[in-house]
Order: sequence, then structure tokens, then C-alpha cells
Amino acid sequence: MTDWTRRKFFVATIVGGVAACAQKLFGATLIRGSGAKSEAAGEDRAPKLPIPPAQGTRPLIISSANGFKHLDKGMEVLKKGGDTLDAVLAVVTEVENDPTDSSVGLGGLPNEAGEVELDAQVMHGPSRGAGAVGAIKRIQNPSLVARRVMERTPHVFIVGEGATNFAVAEGFELKPDLLTAFSRQAWLTWKAKASGNWAPGPISEDWKKHVAVLFDTPEKQAMMAAVLRVVEHPPTGTINCLAVDAKGDISGTTTTAGLAWKIPGRVGDSPVIGAGNFVDNEVGAAGSTGLGEENIRICGAHTIVEMMRKGMSPADACQEALGRIAHNFKNDKTRLAEFDIQFYALNKDGMHGGGVLWGPPPGKNPSTYAAHEGTEANHAPLTPHFEGATRPTSKNP
Repeated sequence: MTDWTRRKFFVATIVGGVAACAQKLFGATLIRGSGAKSEAAGEDRAPKLPIPPAQGTRPLIISSANGFKHLDKGMEVLKKGGDTLDAVLAVVTEVENDPTDSSVGLGGLPNEAGEVELDAQVMHGPSRGAGAVGAIKRIQNPSLVARRVMERTPHVFIVGEGATNFAVAEGFELKPDLLTAFSRQAWLTWKAKASGNWAPGPISEDWKKHVAVLFDTPEKQAMMAAVLRVVEHPPTGTINCLAVDAKGDISGTTTTAGLAWKIPGRVGDSPVIGAGNFVDNEVGAAGSTGLGEENIRICGAHTIVEMMRKGMSPADACQEALGRIAHNFKNDKTRLAEFDIQFYALNKDGMHGGGVLWGPPPGKNPSTYAAHEGTEANHAPLTPHFEGATRPTSKNP
């Protein structure tokens, strides 16, 4: 190493050490629009005034909005000194078992062949372990199978028939079918709409009966209204859950039924380590819901954790990931309007934040995620990447 290179190395080391010390003393102080520079768009968002030190809370557990009513279960584990992985799984398995949540586990919307294929992953910060399953069928709790992959094999990712067979060998119940009446009707309605061949034709007397029976009671009318919503706007719902305990240990999990009506075998970002979920016990954790393909392209969860490692707050780190997705589309909002995506993050100090690509449509409430800081679960806002802009109405479910 030349003298000049050594000098540069030592200067960089000193500067990095000072920054790291400041981070430990004062906490992550960056918030959206104040102190981060987007590497994707090159936007300078330096603050004009000093920002007070941010305060984190431990233990802490956060999740996508569909985990809100179950966060108490995860916090109970943390308060008793339980493992962070037990805490996040206590939350997501409740959602996997909920037949009314059509994006996860039992009752998940199926692929185009009418089969429910599930994906999940877990990451355990203290042990640096990870496990994942993809395109697993007839197993209600893929998140628990992912944990078993981590704990019982030298592998990280098992997919398809192999994942199902592994689960059965590990004692998981093989269900005859994961479809509910709602998810089955949604699939049949989608098939009828997509092909025109899965409902009686108008010439048939059965056609009138078929239409009438769908709407002959208020309950059926309500169900069909919900069915038509998911047929017109296939959801990409998932649940991500992250936790940090009082000691600063972190775990995370993401589980999903994937994109409705997908090509059989399609696997999104949820089980992909570094995309749908990523944990570094020295830094923090991040996860995502929404259109997985666009997250995979930027390894969003890993990107967020690396930005937090550099000193970004969780909220700003989520914006960095969203900026990279927008950059892939040259910030063309017409093309970006085809989908939405959400990111969630927490750091080792117990700070948390989240971001979403689009703001709410007029008259609608902002998107939120769930956060429990020890007292009760609360709704926290997801900061839109396109501030002041909403996804075109025609694209909103």
C-alpha cells in the first residue's frame, strides 16, 4: 500500500469512526425529506435546521396492516423474554390460519389452475439462520415449515413438491384443500371472466339460474361484491413481521399466498432472502408487501438494511428502496401506476418506519402498518414516495 493510499485509508477510517460514534450517541436522526440523498434519483434532501435525536423503543414488533390485531401475541412473547423469532411467528401464523385473509395461508387466492401455492421465509438474527419455502401446496403454515428448514437442514430454500414432502416428513398436516368458499368462488369468477368458458352461456336456461343464485341473498351479494373486487384488482397481499427485543436481538418473517391467478410455480419476493425479508442482528431488519417482481429486482429488504447500516433512519431507508424501483421505470408514473409496493423497517435501537409507492386516492385514508411498542398496537403511517401524487383512479382497487 502506498503512503498516499494509507493516508486516505486512515482518514476514511477516522471519519467513519466519528460518524459511528455520533450514531450511537444520538440515534438515527434522518427522516424523510431531511438528510438523505436518494442514490436512485440523486435528490438532495439535506436539512436546513438541526434535527433532534430520535428515540427508539425496545422491545418492538411491527407488521404489515393485516397483522394489527395479532401484535399483542408477539409482544407478549417479547415481554416474557422469549425469542424474537417466536414473537414474529406468533403473529403471522394467526394470519395464515385466518380464512378471511385471502392473501395468506388458509383461504389464500389460488394460481390460475385453482391451487393455493404458498411462500414464506424466516430469518433469525442472533444465530444468523435463514429458511424458506416456495410454491408449497396443501400446508397451512408455510412460515413454520420455513423455520424447520432453517433448524433441521443445511439448506436455506426448498420449493415445490420437495417443500411439501419435506413438510409432511416433518409432521405437518397435509390438507385436502386450502380453498375456502370465498377463494374458490373468486377463482371460478376469474376463470369465467378470463375465458368465458366457466359459466353457462346466455342461451342456457341455467344461465339465469346461475346469475340469480349469486345474488339471491344480502350475504351472497356482499360476497360477490368482494369477489368482483379481487377479480378486477388481484391483490398482492402478504404479511411481513419484524421484532427487536430488549437486548437488541432481531428476527423477521414474511409469508404469502402470492399473486392471485399467477402461473403455477411462480414465486414472488416473500421467500427470497434479501428481497421479501432481511435481518442483520447488528443493524436491523426490513420486509415488503406488494408486487414482488419489482422488489426482487432491487433486493429491497437488503437495500434498506444496508442504508440503515450507513446511518439512514428506517423511514428514509424505505424511501431509498422505493426510489430505486421508480428509477427502474425512469420515474414514469403511468407505468408505475400498474402496481404498488410497501416497505417496513426497524433498527437495532428500536426505531421503525415504512414507505409506500403511492399516496391514498382522494377521500381515502393513508396506508398504514402496525406497530407495538409495549403498551398497545397502533397504526403507523406509510410515507408515500410520490408525495402529493396518488395512483391513477383507474388502477385503484
